[in-house]
Order: sequence, then structure tokens, then C-alpha cells
Amino acid sequence: MRDLLFGTPTVVAAGVDVFSDALRAQGADVHDVDWRPPGLGDPADLATLALDRRRAAANRTAVERVMAAGSRLVDVRPARDVLGLPDRTLLHAGPPIGWDDASGPLRGALIGACLFEGWASTVEEAERLLASGGIALDPCHHHRAVGPMAGVTSPSMWTWCLEDPVTGGRAFCNLNEGLGKVLRMGAYNDEVLARLRWMRDVLGPVLQAAVRSMADPLDVKAVLAQMLQMGDEGHNRNRAGSLMTLRELSPAVVEVDAPSSDIAAVLRFIGGNEHFFLNLGMPTAKLALDAARDVPGSTMVTVMSRNGTEFGIQTAGTGDRWFTGPANTPVGLFLGDYGPDDANPDIGDSAIMETYGVGGFTMAAAPAIVRFVGGTVPDALATTERMYQLTLAENPAMQVPILGFRGSPTGIDVLAVARTGWLPQINTGMAGRVAGTGQVGAGLVQPPRECFEQALAALAAEARVA
Repeated sequence: MRDLLFGTPTVVAAGVDVFSDALRAQGADVHDVDWRPPGLGDPADLATLALDRRRAAANRTAVERVMAAGSRLVDVRPARDVLGLPDRTLLHAGPPIGWDDASGPLRGALIGACLFEGWASTVEEAERLLASGGIALDPCHHHRAVGPMAGVTSPSMWTWCLEDPVTGGRAFCNLNEGLGKVLRMGAYNDEVLARLRWMRDVLGPVLQAAVRSMADPLDVKAVLAQMLQMGDEGHNRNRAGSLMTLRELSPAVVEVDAPSSDIAAVLRFIGGNEHFFLNLGMPTAKLALDAARDVPGSTMVTVMSRNGTEFGIQTAGTGDRWFTGPANTPVGLFLGDYGPDDANPDIGDSAIMETYGVGGFTMAAAPAIVRFVGGTVPDALATTERMYQLTLAENPAMQVPILGFRGSPTGIDVLAVARTGWLPQINTGMAGRVAGTGQVGAGLVQPPRECFEQALAALAAEARVA
């Protein structure tokens, strides 16, 4: 220590020259290292975007639209009615994909949906129908809808119908089945199909009658904001949100003209499903991000989504164009005897929650989430802090108590991701790689770099001709 204090210092410096020059002026021995943060994409594209005069105003417009958007629950209706789904059409999570490239859990959910709809009577018949192109496949996002995990939505499935009171826009999501062996995780056994039929015949009609009878529509955005004050983060922890939803819906549910056994079953199902709110939170985020679409010059991300094979993003400045790369496999905690080899690569539209600025972005609000997805409480805090470096604003409606009620990091900026080389953090469930398995765990994952490199190039190309 004495030699360090009284000897001549030798300094290794990285970064701008000002620090090195000042030390040399004082006689220090300085060795400069040409090191730069590992950014993404072509430096020329990054420079083009950084100098785009439209960018600041366009991003301000986009993120203000996101934060201004509201979300009210206005109806519950079958998908065929609100999404205009023709017969033998299935929606799925993520960017477009065909049967040949579909992952195990997506294939399992598609098979289960064919059996549920009565388009096939056996698994083998469903596989042949799907392989022959007899079933049309299309992303949920192309229909103002979202779906967790495989996201498969068929015409007979009931959907939440949410409306933004600011823009009048609407967004939709199917009803949550619960955890374990469920269709969205790729399972399709008799238990799964029986539950889906009960949801079609009992749960959907009861919820529709209840929602339509409410004097004032449920303010879903307000529930999401309150969840963050109660230990949820809005993606993989929805306990408080689900209980608040049960509290708000129960008075209307018990007054529905239906057999008492059906009313009891509906309340029991909602009360026993900790993820019931997720399928309301996702279309809330979808409403907000759809409000920010088609803003020329904006580098803000409006969609992050996965189909189990590819991960795709969209931006406000490039409309409906997808930028894709191979989906990564989450790292986390596993159920029972399952392990890393059992997990499928990332899947689901539920990354819309992180795109909105909650979920993995607000893990600091839900330290208990680490018991479900892995990591430590300091990791959760550090993750939220880091996401502020990738976003355009802080949403005052979505506050993180442990950070002094700081607003959630909102508006992922492609330019910021490219500059820092940091990628958005997502927490997610894990589906089994083999069709029919169901859920095998939960964990943490990031998008592939390729998505942001492609988006950066496309936005730069658009800026050059603007």
C-alpha cells in the first residue's frame, strides 16, 4: 500500500482522451487501451440514426402515446366473432411460422386446438391435417390479439375484449387456463381438452354475462398499476392482480342467471389461478403499444414476441415489419425432475409486458419472483436499473416502490440497445420441448441480437431516404 501511495503511478486508461491527457500533464505513466462497449449492428447505421433529426420528436410522440393509453374490459366474446376467424384458422404467438418449422409446444397446442374444435378425432389425424396445410396459421399480433406461450387461439375460444378510452382501439386475448398441463404449454391430453370445453361452455358465457352487467367497466390499467405496489411484476407473478380481478368481478358473477354449481366452479377456477390476470395484462400492453404504431422516425420497439423457433420484434418507425432471429432458451428453475434438456426455446406473446415496461423490467417491484424464475433479489434490482438505460421514458402510472416509486422503464429504444450492447430482460415460463409435455419450469431470457441488428439497419435505411 505504501508503494502505491508514494510511488509513481502507472495508469491504464480506456475511453476518451481527456482523462489520459490530464494524467500525463501531471507526469503519470499512462497506457491507453482502445476499448469500446460491444454495441450491435453497423456503426454507420447507428450514426445515421443518432443524427436523424426526426428521432427525438418521433420517440417523444410514440412513448407519450404508450403512457397515455388506457385499458377497460368491455366484453367477453368468442374469437370467431371479434377476430373474424374463419373456420379452420388458428392464431399463434410470435412472428409468422408454418407447421414444418413449428416447435414441439406450438405443435402440441395446434394439435390440441384441432381436437378441441372437432376438426380431427385423433392426434394423428390432426397432424396430417396441419402438415397438409388444411389449417391456416397466422400470428395473433396480425389480429390485434396476443396469446401467452404457444398463444394458440381457435374460433370457439372465448376472448377478453379490451378498449382504450383514449384512441378507441381494441385488443383481445384468450382466457387463461392455469398452470401445468395446459394447451398454451403444448399439452393436449383429455384433461386439457375437458378444461377447454368447460371454459367454452361455462366460463366464457358466465364471464360475458358478468362483464356486460357491470355498471362501470373494469379499469385493467389501474389494476396493473396497483399490482406493482403489491409485489407483482405483471408477467410471471400475478397473484395480487388476479385476486383484485376476482374481487371486482365476483359481485357481477354471483348475480349471473346460471346454475349455482356453475357459478361456484367459475369463482373457484379464478381464485385458484394465480395467472388469471396475465391474459388481461397482455392486451392492456397491446393497446398501449398499438397506439404508438406508424410513427416515422421513431426507434421505439412496439412488439417483442416468440413462436418457440424464432423471436421477432417490430418498431414504431417500421410498422408491421418483423425482424427475427433464433429464439434463445430460458435459464431458470425447473419443475420436478425436468432439466435444461427438457426446455424448449423461448415462446409466447407475453413479452408484450416487457415491451410495455413491466414484467422483467419491473422485477425490482417483485423480489419474490426470483423464487420462481431464478436469480437473487439483488439481481432483480439490478435488472430494473439496467433497463432504464435502454428505454426512452419512465411511466408514472407504473411505479416501482423500492426505487422510491420511480416510474417503470418504458419504451425500448433500438438505438440505445445498439449503443450499449445490452438486451432487454424477459422473465417467462418454460414449455417442454416435446409436444404434449406442458410446463417444465420458468426462467429468464433475452432476445437474440439479430432482431435489433436488423431493426437498426431497416430504421437507418428509412432515415436515409426520409
